[in-house]
Order: sequence, then C-alpha cells, then structure tokens
Amino acid sequence: MGFPLRTLRGLKTLGPLSLWLMCATSILWGTSCIPESHPLPATGTPTEAMRTTVSQALEVLQDQELKKPEHTDERVTRLKQIADVRFDYGEMAKRSLGGQWDKLAERERQQFVDLFTELLTATYMEKIHAYSGEEVTFLNERLEGNHAEVTSIMVGKKTEIPMDYRLMKKGDDWKAYDVVVDGISLVQNYRGQFAAILRSSSYEHLVHILHEKNAQYNVKTKSAEERTSSP
Repeated sequence: MGFPLRTLRGLKTLGPLSLWLMCATSILWGTSCIPESHPLPATGTPTEAMRTTVSQALEVLQDQELKKPEHTDERVTRLKQIADVRFDYGEMAKRSLGGQWDKLAERERQQFVDLFTELLTATYMEKIHAYSGEEVTFLNERLEGNHAEVTSIMVGKKTEIPMDYRLMKKGDDWKAYDVVVDGISLVQNYRGQFAAILRSSSYEHLVHILHEKNAQYNVKTKSAEERTSSP
C-alpha cells in the first residue's frame, strides 16, 4: 500500500491507501450479522461524528463474511449507501472545480456533480480490497463557526499516516467535504488537475475525460464481477 498518484488519460487518481481512507470515513453501518437498517446522520461534535463513522467502517471492512467473493456486491452496496450519507458530493465537486463552477448553468453543475460523484464512487469501490488491518486514532479537532477539521492518525503494521477530515455543519449533521492524507488534500488534488485541463483545453474536454474515465471503471468492474461469478 502506497500513496502514489496514478494517471489515466490525463487525469490522476489517488492511490489505494487514500481511496480506502475515503471508504473508511464514509461508512456508518453495522456488520453482516446486524439486521439491515437505514443509515442515520451522526450528531454531536465533529470528532464524535467521525469516530462513529470510522468505527462502523472498520467493522464492515474487517467482516470476514463480507470479504468472500460472493458477498462483494453487498459490501460495495453498503459502502456506497453510507458514502452518500456522509459525504457532501456537491460541495466536493464545487470546491474541486474552482472558479469554473460560477460559470456553469444549474444543469451543467448537476451534470458535473453526477460525474464527479461517479468517479469517486467507482474509484474507492475498486480499491476496497486495499484495507489490511489499519486502525484510526483521533487526536483533536478545530472549530471555526460551521466548519471543523478533525485530525487523526492511521496506524498500520509498518506505517503511521496522519489524516485530517474537513467537515461543515448542515442542519444537525456534520458533512465531510475533504480528506487530507499525509498532507495531500483530495479536493486540492482534483482542483489542480481540473484547472490544468481547463487551461490547456476546455470545460467540455474535462467533461469528456470524466465520462471516459467513468466508462473505463464500469468496464473494469463488470469484468471483475464476471470473473468472480465464473465457476
């Protein structure tokens, strides 16, 4: 497990470790032995919200039954449903696109949020197997109005990696809009790449790249499912 940036047709994605971290910070569900229920928003302090989320995430990732090939779809479904609860994809997309966001019509904004959400979902679902027993310890939090930053450290067998969760208060819940792993911000990573594409080409070309990348992930996922279901 490393933290490389990988390039695919002009767009880099965070490596397996950071993608697992995104999973781990976006799951609020029990293990397979617990009756299925709808995920509930976290309340209390930002740290309490993240601690609950990560604790439940680790239960899912460590569940031996869910690691079996025949339960891959169930594992992925749980991850996606809870990611939809915890992460504010609209805010992440807006911050990742930067100044270009203000130039878009409402229909274009929704299209970009949908493409960005599909990219993040497909990427972390492809990498959930990267988890190998790491644990997360929370250190402190910093509050500024309706925004918060929760600091923690992920401890593995041979590594200790700092992680910061950036959240904003929406109603009675705290929504995550960025994850910073060992000093690398997911939002800033994409914002830099999107800005480079916009400078050298156009917004339409960026949309084309996102469509293409998502299509490639879909093909890879379908192939993996077919291999898993083959006798």
